[in-house]
Amino acid sequence: MRRLFFHLVLACVLAGAAAAAEDRSAAKPAASIAVDYILQPLDLLRIVVFQEPDLERQVRISQEYAINLPLIGSVDLKGKSVRQAEELIRARYDADFLKNPQITITVLEYTPRTVQVLGAVNQPGAIAFTPEQQMTIMEAIARAGGQARIADIRRVRLTRQMPDGKTEIYTINLDDLMKGTSSEKWPLLKGDVIFVPERIL
Repeated sequence: MRRLFFHLVLACVLAGAAAAAEDRSAAKPAASIAVDYILQPLDLLRIVVFQEPDLERQVRISQEYAINLPLIGSVDLKGKSVRQAEELIRARYDADFLKNPQITITVLEYTPRTVQVLGAVNQPGAIAFTPEQQMTIMEAIARAGGQARIADIRRVRLTRQMPDGKTEIYTINLDDLMKGTSSEKWPLLKGDVIFVPERIL
């Protein structure tokens, strides 16, 4: 009986450890977003210099991707992730003012990202979302009031501007997504345009 009780307790402990490990694994993507997020104009940042409270600032990135900080002045953050911005600011302070400073950047407010949902939907227009939302094409159409009765959901077009300046157009069968016969979620990017056509009668 004691041996059986011991094995039951051990099984519970192992199951709890596995669940905790799974929770930690599930939390990793959020941390990745925080440090790898590419900073955008109008993002609001908190910048902390360890043991230098007078240098702490809350600053909003300008349309030119710049911020101004004490001692080092203007800092260009165009194309920089949170981690890269921390390293850039650390190097600027380290060059002339502080010895091996530790910089922490927190994004307090993300600039809204928008996609356009047009065509045969009930409330066409711009849909705003933040990086942590990871909005999909189905969610965007739902937020646009859902497809109209005359919509042809088998030929939905997604137009996307690529980083190299080229435009890609995808034709998506939303009927497959709703039935679960397609595993593709189609996560959206800033500036995407979704067009839901009408059925040809």
